[in-house]
Amino acid sequence: MNTPPDGLPRYRVLTGPDDESFCRRVSEALDLGFVLHGGPSVTFAKETVIVAQAVVWPMSS
Repeated sequence: MNTPPDGLPRYRVLTGPDDESFCRRVSEALDLGFVLHGGPSVTFAKETVIVAQAVVWPMSS
């Protein structure tokens, strides 16, 4: 498949609190065929850890 499913863009940044829900969203993107683009970014919002992870759709040769 040359394009992501469901009309999703080739590049996505997933963000949210560092919890099970965020990890599941990243895992779901990987299951669809996206690949990680770099490492996660982490910051704090008061007492909550916020994470961001970029994922990209692999380019076919």
